[in-house]
Amino acid sequence: MKQPLAYVHPDAKIAPNVVIEPFCTIDKNVFIGEGTRIGSNVTVLEGTRIGKNCIIFPGAVIGAIPQDLKFAGEETTVEIGDNTTIREFATINRGTAAKGKTIVGNGCLIMAYCHIAHDCMIGDHVILGNSTQLGGEVVVEDWAIFGGGTLVHQFSHIGAHVMIQGGSKINKDVPPFIKAAREPIAYCGINSIGLRRRNYTNEQIRDIQEIYRYLYQSGLNNSDAIERIEAELPATKERDEIILFVKNTPRGIIKGYF
Repeated sequence: MKQPLAYVHPDAKIAPNVVIEPFCTIDKNVFIGEGTRIGSNVTVLEGTRIGKNCIIFPGAVIGAIPQDLKFAGEETTVEIGDNTTIREFATINRGTAAKGKTIVGNGCLIMAYCHIAHDCMIGDHVILGNSTQLGGEVVVEDWAIFGGGTLVHQFSHIGAHVMIQGGSKINKDVPPFIKAAREPIAYCGINSIGLRRRNYTNEQIRDIQEIYRYLYQSGLNNSDAIERIEAELPATKERDEIILFVKNTPRGIIKGYF
């Protein structure tokens, strides 16, 4: 299935049923898993690992060296999970000595013109809308969705099941299960529609809403709000996930909308 007009380095490891369209470049030290399709004019550079049943659309560049002046040529990787789609002209840089790899999980959709910088850690089922730009060492947890044109500052942490308005500029951490919008970016309620689509019950959603009332509507600072949440609300997986996120954020979480 390899086109004669594509260049595939003899040391690249390509599964037998991978489709490689014309004018692609596949560098050395690359692995591409079964069922993946590499569109025309895609460039896959050294250190890239692509899983099974992925679709890479024309013009994408995966595995380019980091845009980081501290990068000294160390051996690092980009790792793409299974069943992920990368649309036209998206760019994903490999890691640096900081973490050694950039990761994009399973079942993600990376839309056209997105950029994922060095050492980012992207979870499963994440959607990046067109032209979303992630700075270095950003962490994005499972099921997060970014509207088009979102800009994310380096080192930011985006929680699971978050929905972010297109065109947002993110310079603080975004805790899980919420919607984030406005200018500057702010908490705008619970991502209840997304949670219902993922089979969260009404009781679980109400419990999450109550936690965020303490954090964003009680007038307490985050530390005092966490103390009251731990003292007054029953322990649940979602409660503990939110508490751990807020306690461990070095940048602080986004503000409320009041």
